[in-house]
Order: sequence, then structure tokens, then C-alpha cells
Amino acid sequence: MANLTDNWTTFIGISFIFLMTTSGAAMVFFFRNSMSDKFKRIFLGFAAGVMIAASVWSLLIPSIEEATNQGLIGWVPATIGFIGGGLFLLLVDSLLPHLHIGDDRPEGLKSSFKRTTMLVFAVTLHNIPEGLAVGLAFGLSMQSGSTIAIASAFGLALGIGIQNFPEGAAISLPLKQEGATTFKSFIYGMLSGAVEPVFAVIGLILASHLTSIMPWFLAFAAGAMIYVVVEELIPEAQLGEHSNVGTLAVMAGFVVMMILDVALS
Repeated sequence: MANLTDNWTTFIGISFIFLMTTSGAAMVFFFRNSMSDKFKRIFLGFAAGVMIAASVWSLLIPSIEEATNQGLIGWVPATIGFIGGGLFLLLVDSLLPHLHIGDDRPEGLKSSFKRTTMLVFAVTLHNIPEGLAVGLAFGLSMQSGSTIAIASAFGLALGIGIQNFPEGAAISLPLKQEGATTFKSFIYGMLSGAVEPVFAVIGLILASHLTSIMPWFLAFAAGAMIYVVVEELIPEAQLGEHSNVGTLAVMAGFVVMMILDVALS
């Protein structure tokens, strides 16, 4: 049973990932211009590195350990859940109308949504597995009642929150360039991150009531995150002539998330 301190730590961790996106979106009040292409590559690469490391240390390894503790073959739930997460994001990516910043052709089903709405949907799409991952990590740690596990889950929230700051700016600033008002750009940027605490709570509930299938859900979140990284973040981080900047940013993000997870666990 989780104690009051664990509950507060979980609340702070889930709130943190949303507040960082909101803080990043607020940069639209201080800067007139959009991010430079070089900064975008750095931010996208860093986000990719964080998500790769989080998928391994915070999701797949705990998935295998949890399955083993349940008497299962560790790699089976991890493999099936991982593939399922990727296929789920593939399905959502194919159905949800969305538009990546810098692109002119929308993806997903045809719709009458405004361009700004589809830009927000594009960011919202890859925030879903991030929120789910944080919720599942906190849920698993509260089951164990271990202070170390709670600290590890908080490290995951910290890492994802750090990369959410530039992400909020990456949606609000271009929206202003698209012609939206400053306040409207901020609101859209903030709302793009609102899906994270929602899915974090869903993950928390799943972890609390469906303990027997936790290994599958952890791997599912990992597969969804890796799908986003490979399909979207890394290709966009490699755009332009100086793609080595994006590559180094991926490595930096991976190292930061690895240190946070290992140091706090």
C-alpha cells in the first residue's frame, strides 16, 4: 500500500511533465521567431535519446523482471507487448489527421481540421506513450512500496519533463509563425502536453488494478515510444547538412536518461 509520501511524489512527478510542456509553450510570450533548424535538430535528437533510454531501463527491463517474478518466460511478454505498442501507434498514426511542422501534406485520414489543429495533433500523438510510461512506472513502484523504485519512476518523469520544455516551445512558436495569436499559440502548446498526465493517470490505474498483465503494458509503452523515435524524431533530427548535431543530441539524451534511471534506482 502506497504511503502519503509516495502519493505526493507520484502527483509531483505526473504534474511535472505537464508543467514543463506548459513552461516551454510560454516561451512564445518572450520570443518572436521560431526555433532555428539547428536547435530543432538538437531538441529532437535529445528527446529521441531520452525516450530510447527510458524504453530500455524504465520499461523493458522492468517488464522482463516482472514477468520472471510471475513465473513467466521474461522475454515473451516483453516481445509481444513491444510489438503491440508499435502496431498500436502505427494504427493511430494512420488514422489520426495530423501535420508535422515544416510539412505541407497532412497524414492520417482526410479531415476538415484546421492546419493548427493538425499541428497540435502531431505532437500530441507522441506524447501518449510518454504519459503512459510515466504512469506505469509510478504504478509499478507503488506496488512494490520501494523508495528506490519510486525514485526511479521520478527519474523517468524528470527526464521526460526536461525534454518536454523545448517541445512546448517547438509547438507554440511555429503556431505563432502560422498566424495564430500569441495567447492562442500558448494554449495550443500547453494542450499538446495535456494528454501526458491523462495517460499517466490511465497507466497508474492499470498498474494498480491489472497487476498480472503489467509486464505486457510496460513493454507496450516501450514499443509505442520506440515507434515514435524511429518514425518521427530521429528522421527529423537528421534533416539538414549538419546531421551530426542531431546524432550527438541523441547520444546526450540517452546518457542523461540512463544516468537518471541508474543513479536513482
